[in-house]
Amino acid sequence: MLVPVDLGGDGASVADVVDVCYMLGAACASSGMIFAMHQIQVVILLRHARSSPWHEQLLRRLCDEQLLFASSTTENQTGGAVRSSACAVERDGSRMSLVKNGTVMSYGAEADGVFLTARRTPDSPPSDQVLVAFVKGDYELEKIKEWDTMGMRGTCSTGYTLRGCGSVDQVIPESYERVHPQSMVPIAHLTWSAVWCGVAAGAVARARRFVRKGAAQGTAQSAPGASHLTRAMMLLRALRGTIASAVTSYEAAVNEPERLEAIDFQSGMNLLKVNSSETAIEIVMHAFQACGLSGYRNDGEFSVARQLRDVMSSSIMINNERILAGAATSLLLFDVPSRLRD
Repeated sequence: MLVPVDLGGDGASVADVVDVCYMLGAACASSGMIFAMHQIQVVILLRHARSSPWHEQLLRRLCDEQLLFASSTTENQTGGAVRSSACAVERDGSRMSLVKNGTVMSYGAEADGVFLTARRTPDSPPSDQVLVAFVKGDYELEKIKEWDTMGMRGTCSTGYTLRGCGSVDQVIPESYERVHPQSMVPIAHLTWSAVWCGVAAGAVARARRFVRKGAAQGTAQSAPGASHLTRAMMLLRALRGTIASAVTSYEAAVNEPERLEAIDFQSGMNLLKVNSSETAIEIVMHAFQACGLSGYRNDGEFSVARQLRDVMSSSIMINNERILAGAATSLLLFDVPSRLRD
């Protein structure tokens, strides 16, 4: 979808992708999240590896063969910290290999390739990272953890030990130190936010049908759920506006690497993730209350049980508390605005 037409793709924009994430999320949270995670890897290829013939050919293969890319950026040894790696790329002439104990690898067994972070060399510090692209045939997976969760069951985010080897050309040219702020953070938080907003919209749609049914039966005025529907729709409108504004901000900065890496932009994208996840949970809870027992049931047309289980994952997918703690210091650099409009 994002790949340029000259490489066989559709030439779509990030805004288009975010919109599709919202629509998929409204129907199925897991499908939306898989789509979102794949698109993050595509953006990384487009922004940081176009100078590499190997990766440009991978983009062509993506379109011709409809490949699905997964990612592995966390490890058991680093406590889930994305900007720290334990495994390392070991080079032997034109070949390289690595072994990674991935905490979670969403749809890892089903993917056609995986992008993973690793230390540049065995002697590099944990923060000196590169991103490596492997395709099936380059690696093998050994399951180390099951995926039996309350929600988001369809992402199949199992833990694996990955053992891979390939050409050194498969290492993405730019360091992960630049890939992370310029592409990984903004694209992940824009697309994830859209998925969660979509999940919330799906729940609101069910609550709306429930209240409309009550209105048709002449019971809407007395139904306690009507006020919850109002709150849910109000919050949903605000969240959609927040995400749309963030997409505009990204598009305005996309060709300016220094602007993408600026503290205020990074803080905004990180806080977008926190705000979107917490607001989406609040919206689904209001939809749940609007539907009452019908929303609590697993059966029936007004059930929001799956949406509630799925959206609860949002605040712990890169834990909000970790993000807020990391943002606290940088936010001290900024004054509280004295005017509504800058």
